[in-house]
Amino acid sequence: MASNANQQLKLGLPKGSLEDATISLFERAGWKIHKHVRNYFPEINDPELTVRLCRVQEIAAYISDGILDAALMGKDWLLENGFDLNSLDEHLIIISDLIYSKVSNRPARWVLAVAGDSPYNKPEDLAGKRISTELVSLTKKYFESRYMPVQIAYSWGATEAKVVEGLADAIVEVTETETTIRAHGLRIIDEVLSTNTILVANRKALADSFKQRKIKQINLLLQGALRAESLVCLKMNAPSQNLDSILDLLPSLNSPTVASLRDSDWLSVESVVNANLVRNLIPLLLEAGAEGILEYGLNKVI
Repeated sequence: MASNANQQLKLGLPKGSLEDATISLFERAGWKIHKHVRNYFPEINDPELTVRLCRVQEIAAYISDGILDAALMGKDWLLENGFDLNSLDEHLIIISDLIYSKVSNRPARWVLAVAGDSPYNKPEDLAGKRISTELVSLTKKYFESRYMPVQIAYSWGATEAKVVEGLADAIVEVTETETTIRAHGLRIIDEVLSTNTILVANRKALADSFKQRKIKQINLLLQGALRAESLVCLKMNAPSQNLDSILDLLPSLNSPTVASLRDSDWLSVESVVNANLVRNLIPLLLEAGAEGILEYGLNKVI
C-alpha cells in the first residue's frame, strides 16, 4: 500500500531505563530509530510514523487526551495514574502485552526492600515508618490494604540510596535482577507489583482505518521480534537412512523442513528450536549422523 505523507501515526516511546531496549526491539522489528542529543523527537525510517520520547509517568495522559495515537509504556504507570486495567478510560485501550525489559524478557517487579541488617522482616514491621518511592499512589494502596499507617515520601531518584543514607526506613523500587538492590546492601521483604511493557492506543485513533492498520502492524512485528529472541534455526545435512532418528531429536514450531539434495543419500533438514536446547541438542544430532550443522539467529517469528 502506498504511503500518504499526510497520514502519520503519533507514536510514543518510553524515555529512561526502557529507552535503549525499546529502540533495539524496534530495530529487530524493522524500524531504525535515530536519537538526537537533547531532542525528544527522534527520526524513524518510516514516513507513516512520527516518534516522541516521553516520560513513562506521562504517557497514559497523552494517550487519553489524544496527544499520542499509540505508545509503549509500563503497566505500573498506567495503574499509578489511576487507570483500572479491567475498566479503562473511555479514550484509552490496551492493545497487547510486550514482555521485555532493559536486561531480560521477563516482567519487572516493584519490591519492598529494607537494609540488610534492619530489624524489619515483614511489611507489618514498618508501621509508622518512612517509605521512599516513585510509585506513591500504588505504594499507598499497598499499605492501606494491610491497614498499616506509614509515611510515604516521593523519591526523585537514587531510591536505593535512601535507606543507606538514613533518609528512609524502606523503599519500594522496581527491579529486574535484584542486582542494584543487593549492591546497596538491601533485602527484599515483599513484592508490591509485577509489571511489564504494554502497547496502548487512543480509542479514536483505532477508529481511523489508517491508524488502526499501522497499530496492528507495529504490534504484529514487535511480537514477532520478541518471540524470535528465544529461538534459533538449526540447519544440517542428514543421511537418508538416519532421518527418523534425527527428526525424533528435533523440536520445532510445527514440523521440521526436509528437502532433497543432489546426492540422494543425503537430505537437508531445517528446524526452529529454543535457543536454550541447542547446547545439548547439537552433540546428540552429531551422534545420530547429522553433519554440517548450522545455527543462526532470527529477527522475527510471526
